[in-house]
Amino acid sequence: MPALYGPAVQPRTLVGGPLLTCHHESMKSFAVKVLVNGIAIWVTALLVKGVHLGSPGASTTSQLVTLLWVAVIFGVINALIKPVMTILSLPVIVLTLGLFILIVNAAMLELTSWFADQFNLAFHVDQFFWDAVFGAIIITIVSMVVNLFVPDRD
Repeated sequence: MPALYGPAVQPRTLVGGPLLTCHHESMKSFAVKVLVNGIAIWVTALLVKGVHLGSPGASTTSQLVTLLWVAVIFGVINALIKPVMTILSLPVIVLTLGLFILIVNAAMLELTSWFADQFNLAFHVDQFFWDAVFGAIIITIVSMVVNLFVPDRD
């Protein structure tokens, strides 16, 4: 029987059996975005004095776990809340020729700091304007550079 929507796709085989293919490309994409966010947040914490990641004297493992969870929170906030804030602030974004998006990004970083505090994670942004805005600029630049080297499967 011919396929209704194009040729039938045959499963690939690996020496005597079917090869299990991952049908969760969106989950892989989310994991890559979390890693990119983690790198960007780590670089931001190194460069901006008012962005604190990890407790002083904490083990490397503890700091990596904190970084991973903060990156997940940041990714979820950017996926769910940032589009709403961008649409609501669209007139101001257009009026400022796109510069207001930096304030929206800084607000997402500050919101990530608040959520991290609610989950007792050692991540904190001291001041909104200086620390969060500069942090948002650094996160944007680092994310752009890292995304140049990471293939996008979307």
